Amino acid sequence: MHRETILFLLVVIIMGNSLMTAALDPKPTEQANLPQRPVLQPKETVPVTGNYVLKDPAGTSCIKLSVGVEYIVIEKKKPSYFNLDPTTTKTTGRCAEKESVLSLAFLGKGGYLNLTFEKEGNLTYVSKITANLAPGKGIKNYAGVIEHEKLFPTAAGRSLKCYSQTEFHLSENLRVKIVSLQFQAFKLTNGKFGEEVECRADFIKKIIPIIFGATVVGLLLIAVLSFLIIRDHHRQAGYDRI
Repeated sequence: MHRETILFLLVVIIMGNSLMTAALDPKPTEQANLPQRPVLQPKETVPVTGNYVLKDPAGTSCIKLSVGVEYIVIEKKKPSYFNLDPTTTKTTGRCAEKESVLSLAFLGKGGYLNLTFEKEGNLTYVSKITANLAPGKGIKNYAGVIEHEKLFPTAAGRSLKCYSQTEFHLSENLRVKIVSLQFQAFKLTNGKFGEEVECRADFIKKIIPIIFGATVVGLLLIAVLSFLIIRDHHRQAGYDRI
């Protein structure tokens, strides 16, 4: 009986140690398996569109943004790419009456994209874009900025929508491309986008075929009129000889 008791106690101790080890060293979760730094890719792919909202301390939305973001790194004239993943991106910033900043930070210290929105009378626009990409140890950080701009001007209370891709050269080695853009700043009703306004790039894409078509039609009309005038002139010359 004494020997059986000792064996039982040994089994209990071993099982307890196993459970404690499992509790202290749990299986890695899917989040833990994610890369902790951006991984540059040799080929370009279309970035996923993410939806981001910045609210003031009272819980009122001051900026709403829907966009896909691609970082382009240039080293020795060779591009590498990194797409912003909405699932690993954190939205922060500050809301103010005339200037608000939306910051998208990703993968811990992997980088960020800051957009500064300004309001001037009844007009809102993006005045500054700051970006940073930190691929990790042994690889230099890439940073850049453009400022003192009036990008994507929009009337207050309306949202700007742009299907065209827009690429910004922020520094010699860093570019940022945005796709499927829609945003509204300062004045949102119930946190929803207001009436959509077409961006300039989309308007130009739409108007160029119309201008080209009108030009071709105009040239054809000129050709036809010239032909008729010359033909009538020849006929008149024939009558004069008779």
